[in-house]
Amino acid sequence: MPINLRAWVAELIATFSLVLFGTLSVTASIVIFGLSGTDVPVAMLLIGLTHGLVITLMIYSIGHISGAHINPAVTIPLMLFRKIGVKDGIGYITFQLIGAVLGALTHAVILPIGAAVNYGLNLPGSFQGERFSDVTVFGVEFVLTFLLVFVIFGTAVSGKAPAGWAGFAIGMTVAIDHFIGIPISGASMNPARTFGPAVISGLQGLERAFEVHYIYWIAPILGGLLAAAIYRYVLMERGE
Repeated sequence: MPINLRAWVAELIATFSLVLFGTLSVTASIVIFGLSGTDVPVAMLLIGLTHGLVITLMIYSIGHISGAHINPAVTIPLMLFRKIGVKDGIGYITFQLIGAVLGALTHAVILPIGAAVNYGLNLPGSFQGERFSDVTVFGVEFVLTFLLVFVIFGTAVSGKAPAGWAGFAIGMTVAIDHFIGIPISGASMNPARTFGPAVISGLQGLERAFEVHYIYWIAPILGGLLAAAIYRYVLMERGE
């Protein structure tokens, strides 16, 4: 199978955009606008909508090139269910991670005050400082990613979904997941989204950069796999 470099680069650019603009929204909301205390819901709205809208734009921009995974927790289920080859899947994930690191690095270069919020790094209890248990964080990331991948299969993978709505539906799912998950886990749903800021924050000396980092890999991947399995084996019609 030939290397699909165009698709890999598309995934890099899309993940770069997600991490850059997503994390910039955290810095803008918390550091620049100073939204805290009673203003936290406003910050959550800005951050959630920014992530969701970036995903929507990227899906419509590169969906015809790579399928717009933008997330290892999406690529892995599609790879296991043979919607994408293993070699291609590995390439997608590698370039997603590179794009995520470049996005966080760009944030650090153009807006270094983002260090005050660790460049938007997903950590347990991101807003109020309350430290939830690892089990709670794992469960939230699992459920949020389950919903995301379920919607992806229902709108983008299923051949019977209404045409043209996948980007909007998936983007709004990302936004809704943020509204729920930000104060508990940071609402990652995406190992690459956490990995990029963790690398840059770690290089700048943040000891917590990779705290419970494994959760932000295992929980989204398992949640995505369960959603894909249910949709594929329970809801899809034979031959779809």
